[in-house]
Amino acid sequence: MKKFMAVLLVAAFVAVFAGAAFAAPKYTIKVACVDSDSHPTMIALNKVFKKQIEANSKGQIKVELYPNGQLGGDRESCEAVQMNTVQMAIPANSAMAGFDKRMQILDLPYLFTSRKSAFEAVDGILGKKLNSILADKQMLVLGYMENGSRHLSNNRQPVYKPADLKGIKLRTMENKLHIEYFKKLGANPTPIAYGELYTALQQKTVDAMEAPYALYLDGKFYEVQKYLSETGHVFSFEMLVFSKKFMDKLPKDLQAVVTKAAKDTALSQRKTMIAYEQESKKALIAKGLKVNELTADQRKPFVAASKEVAKQFEGVFGKEIMDIAAKVQK
Repeated sequence: MKKFMAVLLVAAFVAVFAGAAFAAPKYTIKVACVDSDSHPTMIALNKVFKKQIEANSKGQIKVELYPNGQLGGDRESCEAVQMNTVQMAIPANSAMAGFDKRMQILDLPYLFTSRKSAFEAVDGILGKKLNSILADKQMLVLGYMENGSRHLSNNRQPVYKPADLKGIKLRTMENKLHIEYFKKLGANPTPIAYGELYTALQQKTVDAMEAPYALYLDGKFYEVQKYLSETGHVFSFEMLVFSKKFMDKLPKDLQAVVTKAAKDTALSQRKTMIAYEQESKKALIAKGLKVNELTADQRKPFVAASKEVAKQFEGVFGKEIMDIAAKVQK
């Protein structure tokens, strides 16, 4: 009988500990992203964000990743973050202009002339100001990742000067500053959702687009574009945008787990993107995309157009942000 009772006691302890080990998570973080599984952003989310949070929360938080725009485009996923039906989205910074026009400052062409100065700005005074703007709209920015320098492509000819864009139908994001800038260059900008872009190019609804190298490869746009010109007009970011409503409900220790995981994810993605951009360019050339670089002199008229747009948007940005932009512009 004693042996039987001992066996039962051991079995009871095993059941208790097994139940604790496999207890259902208390919280679930749904992450919406338009990138594919092979993109550096999704790789970082899998290897760093998901892994860290589930381990360091000791199973209290489950992370579900939804790549390829499964939960909608940038705009839709951020709206879901505001409502807390999705807990985190990874939008391109340009999409955030739809929530507050001041966010367009990051889209000011040639604001940043190097990767280093770009991240110093968003990790510093410019990012702090923009993050406070979005926090008032129930969205917390937990980090900035690299989307890359944006370049122009089209199916007509290489672009060396603004006149080469005259009358060309160019896809842009739904971003007023981008639209006005490309108008000044002589193009005919047309906002189209990213998820619809490949088909729009295929069906010749538009003839041109602009994006970083990584997205050209990730989205297989080399199949529907012939020429890419290295204008480098905007250094763009992807943002880790988290639900403020969800974060406010988390205990302080779990808030710290999420915040650290987001920071580490951003740093990991940035490192990966450096090599990925270079590899993407090589791969695109190998697949037949014709790439041409612009000299410093050739870029001057593109830069001049950006200064005209900056003056046009001074009232939108406000003095405080314009002053910060002047400090970070290098």
